[in-house]
Amino acid sequence: MSSTSDRQTSLAYIGLGSNLEQPQQQVATALEELDTLTLCRVTAASRLYASRPVGPQDQPDFVNAVAAVETGLSPLALLDQLQALEQRHRRRRERHWGPRTLDLDVLLFDRTPIVHERLRVPHPSMHERAFVLRPLCEIAPRLPLYEQPLSQWLARLDDDVTPLN
Repeated sequence: MSSTSDRQTSLAYIGLGSNLEQPQQQVATALEELDTLTLCRVTAASRLYASRPVGPQDQPDFVNAVAAVETGLSPLALLDQLQALEQRHRRRRERHWGPRTLDLDVLLFDRTPIVHERLRVPHPSMHERAFVLRPLCEIAPRLPLYEQPLSQWLARLDDDVTPLN
């Protein structure tokens, strides 16, 4: 990892998911690899969780986690690094919400809303997904989302997310 000490850094929360080719190992390896990205340092990581897929149900369950990453990258540069990491894990985009070896999403970037054709932050549907909110609450329990505690958003959902470790 390149040093972030002489640059202004931001705190990003990254959602990780996989349901193909040993998903627990895919997510665990990706958590380690996040720490090796240019100008990135993982400061916290949740446990791994199992969840049912969103969208088509004719695919395996997912393994999910969330990592807090201190970064000297801009939001789009971070997105580029994450997409390159997905490609190293042989990510294929064959159908919307389909199975994947690795999915990496920028959930939050500092407390800055971002609306760009390639990136929306906060992630547009994170408040509807227990598999995002449960691990995010684990590592950042006091973090607000849309000016409400994460726990309030999570309480509104069917929480069918199961810890794996």
